[in-house]
Amino acid sequence: MIHRGNLDRQSRLTRLGFRVGINGPHAARTMMLDDLRVLIAHTSSSATRHDYATAIVAENLLGKSTKKARELSLGHLATLYALDPANPLFRALRRLWSSDAAAQPLLALTVALARDPLLRASQGFILSRPIGAPVPREVVEAFLAETFPDRFSVASLKSFAQNIAGTWTAAGFLHGHRRKTRSRPEVRAEVVALCLFTGYLEGRSGQRLFSSDWMTLLGGTPAELDALARSAAHRGLLVFMNAGGVKEVRFPGYLSAEEEQVRQEATDVV
Repeated sequence: MIHRGNLDRQSRLTRLGFRVGINGPHAARTMMLDDLRVLIAHTSSSATRHDYATAIVAENLLGKSTKKARELSLGHLATLYALDPANPLFRALRRLWSSDAAAQPLLALTVALARDPLLRASQGFILSRPIGAPVPREVVEAFLAETFPDRFSVASLKSFAQNIAGTWTAAGFLHGHRRKTRSRPEVRAEVVALCLFTGYLEGRSGQRLFSSDWMTLLGGTPAELDALARSAAHRGLLVFMNAGGVKEVRFPGYLSAEEEQVRQEATDVV
């Protein structure tokens, strides 16, 4: 039985941009990093959901061969990233996106993880692989088959595993084309800012922001993550203070007063 409190919390997190459930675009696609880069590069930072839809479907900005392919691309991108300035996660993504192109793969991955339960289910598995260890597709398939029993056919399971591996490769956690090995991505200040903000949306604050799954995703020592948080603060991406081991992180201008109220109501209890 699902507790009423959990349902209320999920509802509030959904209002802040997260997606819950059991379905996600990675059953059919990767995180579509190249398409996202083209879309953001050729649309205004103030673009609306309608503007993104027009660019993808009517103007064929992504160069898809058929209208059906354009509509499917729009649907997958909207599910992965919202493409809506009313969504706090997407708004933060766009705010940070143009600061450093090298940060974009991990920025995209962070939002995709927050919005695709299928991809999110693979995070622990990928992070558990030692750096340099081989990660063959068959091992990914076995993990997915165990995690989602009787859900995928043999053919669709192979495609799902390829999509999952493709996303983690694009983000820098896997390396190689046919034979993939676990690798360590380069983490930039923008990514730390977004991961801290994502934990903040869940209701975390202070030191607890640095122990969330979003920061665990990045690896690195506490000193390294603190240094990146300070770098983000120096660049005006957030406010970070660390006095005697007591940490304070704030995100001026990221949320409306109403969104901040929803965030406080969804406070994570650890």
